[in-house]
Amino acid sequence: MRVAVIDGQGGGIGKVLVGKIRHVFQETIEILALGTNSVATTIMVKAGANQGATGENAIKYNLNNVDFIVGTISILIANSMMGELTPDMASAIASSEAVKLLLPLNRSKVNVIGSLSEPLPHQAEMLVKQLHKFILERSESNV
Repeated sequence: MRVAVIDGQGGGIGKVLVGKIRHVFQETIEILALGTNSVATTIMVKAGANQGATGENAIKYNLNNVDFIVGTISILIANSMMGELTPDMASAIASSEAVKLLLPLNRSKVNVIGSLSEPLPHQAEMLVKQLHKFILERSESNV
């Protein structure tokens, strides 16, 4: 299984997600860090991603080769992350066949009604549990 973690700006959220995913799954899955900038990519690779790639083309290209996309809801919003996430990136992410697991954290004036207002570490734990559930379901269906 391949999981893409997408983040931008300082890469802090991506770092938390990569770290928690790596902790739970160890080396049983491949984590691909996709950053809107090189700082975000580097931070995620240091947190335990197997590989990293940076920028619009890298993000668009690699989405065809992953099973899951992980990030905040902002990765679906054109011009989010202070303009780092381009409309083409948002479109490619939304159109990807990969299962998307998104945290309702954003600064793009989009509010997800019914979402929990939990600290990032708690939301990241919930995301990893859901990822684990999806991976188990896929593994069982392939037997």
